[in-house]
Amino acid sequence: MDESEESELRNPFPSPPSHYVKYTSHNLKLLETLKERVKDTANIASVDQHDVLSDLTDIPPWPLVQLEKPRVDWILDEGHYSVFGDTWFVKETIPSLAELGGHQLYPPDPSVDRRPALLSIVRSLLVTYSNLIGAIVAPPPPPYSQVPPEWQRHVEWITVLAQNLMAAANDLRPVQARGNLEHMMQRQLDVRREETKAIHAKCDELESRLQALRTAALEMVPKQNTGTLCETSVSGEVTTTEEVLRWAEEVT
Repeated sequence: MDESEESELRNPFPSPPSHYVKYTSHNLKLLETLKERVKDTANIASVDQHDVLSDLTDIPPWPLVQLEKPRVDWILDEGHYSVFGDTWFVKETIPSLAELGGHQLYPPDPSVDRRPALLSIVRSLLVTYSNLIGAIVAPPPPPYSQVPPEWQRHVEWITVLAQNLMAAANDLRPVQARGNLEHMMQRQLDVRREETKAIHAKCDELESRLQALRTAALEMVPKQNTGTLCETSVSGEVTTTEEVLRWAEEVT
């Protein structure tokens, strides 16, 4: 791959691959014919396609097997594939510090309790930092000395310890994300329960008020000898019991 093709692959909006022009209807028909005439399709790449397709025209100089679809089983066996110049893994995993070439000081197995090892790393970090301060205030070595200064050794060891702490924290990110999601969902559930409880309390309050209004309306209507309850308003109109009950039902 030359420099122009590599820069094109790194482009945020890359152009289609240059070999897309090979996928013509004629070439695809040639590939199907080649598969039909070759019995052993496993070794089709080693067959001379010009001899097999000698009775046909416009046979390309490049192998027709290049038009085959990617083998998914090969990708699963290798565990990774390449897209636009980048390598992507089939199963997303977080590489450990040892896999990245670092000096890992805690157990690689996530099921093992790492707290004792991490506490030892923190203690070693504090001790090394104290020794680093002492080495800095110490007199410098002679100019002609070939021995590296003591503070350089402490700085290298602090770097290793800090890498272990950061790698261990990165390993806990999925656990932290799961815990945050559970906390957020529990909070949403609690809020909905509180809102539902408040709605029920408001409904009970409204029902009690309406019941009190219904009782007060019935008490305002005097009983008549005919058995019909009515009340004369200020304007002289007569309000019957049926109208009061109908008004109470409309309110509820």
